[in-house]
Amino acid sequence: MATIDDPVLTVEDARRIVAPLYDALTRPSEKDVQALLARACNDDYQSFHTNQDFVTRNQLGDIFATMGETVPDLEWEIVDLRVLEDMIIVRGEATGTPVAEFFGAAPTGKSFKTMAIDLFTVRDGRLAKGYHIENWATAIEQLRA
Repeated sequence: MATIDDPVLTVEDARRIVAPLYDALTRPSEKDVQALLARACNDDYQSFHTNQDFVTRNQLGDIFATMGETVPDLEWEIVDLRVLEDMIIVRGEATGTPVAEFFGAAPTGKSFKTMAIDLFTVRDGRLAKGYHIENWATAIEQLRA
């Protein structure tokens, strides 16, 4: 773990820090999402979905819970993880089969597989901010194909 004397964030540190967040994203309806996010994120964590607009840690937990209801088998895998100073960069893959309307697409029994990119900053050994983008357009195309 990075310390004041050794401020370098290692890949191992990064994996440990982000693990609870990605655990919360995998089958979230089966877990205490808020507790997992509290382990990964600072109390004042901000999750940005645009360069200016964000949700709080608690709001993010509610979003994960709703996603879990809509996509009960949601899986989120870390495909690649990189560290740059106090930043963690994750290339992930989300898969699942919606059982309710998902971004305007009616449930069809079809599944999706899509890519996500997350850029996190770390403060005091936990996530401080996250910027994320998911390719939901591709996921919806797969559901409607």
